[in-house]
Amino acid sequence: MFRAILLTKNDDGSTRAELTQLDDAQLPPEGDVTVAIDYSTINYKDGLAITGKSPVVRKWPMVPGIDGAGTVLASSHPDWKAGDAVILNGWGVGETHMGCLAERAKLKGDWLIPMPHGMSSRTAMAIGTAGYTAMLCAMALAEHGVKPEDGEVLVTGASGGVGSVAVAILAARGYKVVASTGKLAEADYLKSLGAAEVIDRAGLSAPGKPLQKERWAGVVDSVGSHTLANAVAQTRYGGTVAACGLAQGMDFPASVAPFILRAVKLIGVDSVMAAKERRVDAWSNLASEMQAETLERITQEIALGEAMDWAPKILAGGVRGRLVVDVRG
Repeated sequence: MFRAILLTKNDDGSTRAELTQLDDAQLPPEGDVTVAIDYSTINYKDGLAITGKSPVVRKWPMVPGIDGAGTVLASSHPDWKAGDAVILNGWGVGETHMGCLAERAKLKGDWLIPMPHGMSSRTAMAIGTAGYTAMLCAMALAEHGVKPEDGEVLVTGASGGVGSVAVAILAARGYKVVASTGKLAEADYLKSLGAAEVIDRAGLSAPGKPLQKERWAGVVDSVGSHTLANAVAQTRYGGTVAACGLAQGMDFPASVAPFILRAVKLIGVDSVMAAKERRVDAWSNLASEMQAETLERITQEIALGEAMDWAPKILAGGVRGRLVVDVRG
């Protein structure tokens, strides 16, 4: 038996979340690697799943948790053996396949990547999908020619998980980072991560003109909607915008003008189904670039039983940085 958060549907269609005991027979049969999970996280998508605020879960009952890190207990997959340290991000885990907010998970070996040398399970989950996505965005900017000397880089949703790590990564790479947040009280926190300037998100979140004064050489956006549209409208000629989130909304009320008049590039960044090689590259970069003291400023640790109380807080924007879950605690 092992502890897990289990999501079930009530008669009225609402979601019930409870900390309970499961056994191996309840794990998904299609998995070929059984992992003892040491740490997981709560991401925005996990908050949606646990609260039932959005139809994230498509198979019931479900264990949430799109991230996990731990040690292989048993494997019939050729790439993995007992004792291997592994990381899981995405692949529909916690949505259509039982996830990692549990002491044990049965996963497909093709979804796993090796733990980078010297990285602990706790560090991996302090980074989690949010940090891994932030690195994919930073890689996208660099690959599309955005250099530190080109000018300011905007990070929206900067006090959240993706934003906090993006600020830290980009600042460490030498970019002048401008952090947009709805929590100006977090300005000192964001500057401690490397932000050169902190601005109020209100200047980006309302409807704006299709072309605005050019400012940003690059953008990392985890917000979407009007915020993304305004960021694109303010991006300098030839600049790149990496879009990875929808905290404000899925809509994109924008014009083609920045793309055809300023050659702005809008790059979609997906972390859920990214190829293994891309994942390994991102995690290798994270292992070498993320400093322990920076992660500690970003991270708050909670126990598995506390995860359900934190889920609505992350949806309400009440979480700074990252939540790492000690599933054994």
